Amino acid sequence: MSMVDNKLAYDEAQRVANYEAVKSSVQSDVDAQIASKAAYSTASQNEYVEDLAKDMRSKAVSEVAETEREVERGRVLARVSQIVDYVFFVVYSLLAIRLLLELFAARESAGFVKFIKTATGIFYAPFAGIVPSPTKDGFTLALPIIIAIVAYMVLHLAINGLLRVFAHRKTTI
Repeated sequence: MSMVDNKLAYDEAQRVANYEAVKSSVQSDVDAQIASKAAYSTASQNEYVEDLAKDMRSKAVSEVAETEREVERGRVLARVSQIVDYVFFVVYSLLAIRLLLELFAARESAGFVKFIKTATGIFYAPFAGIVPSPTKDGFTLALPIIIAIVAYMVLHLAINGLLRVFAHRKTTI
């Protein structure tokens, strides 16, 4: 019976070897067919792929160019905003000095007082006499100067807000 068992084991091994050989042959044939079909594409497929690639490249280049324009515009407007801030802070400072000089009744004939009044005259003129300035014990509270400072603060905020609107304009993709 051992011979029969050996014969069965041999036949089974032969069948497994034949199965593996056929399987390997079929696998290589299928792989070859897939590779040959993938290597050859039709002219319409090639044209579609080329058009799609051109469109994607064009969109990418346009997006980069638009982003660079947005960044540059933001830089320019940030610089303008810094200049606006500087100018308004100078105006605030000069008007505050004028307010203090008025408050402490500085001598009108002093050179510094004349300089400050001349430097702030253009900014103070629209507000001069708008309301009376109360005086007590030689101290004068120049309310028109305070109104001028507040008005220039509002103008300053409005200008910076407008600059922010232009700097942060949304883009569509």
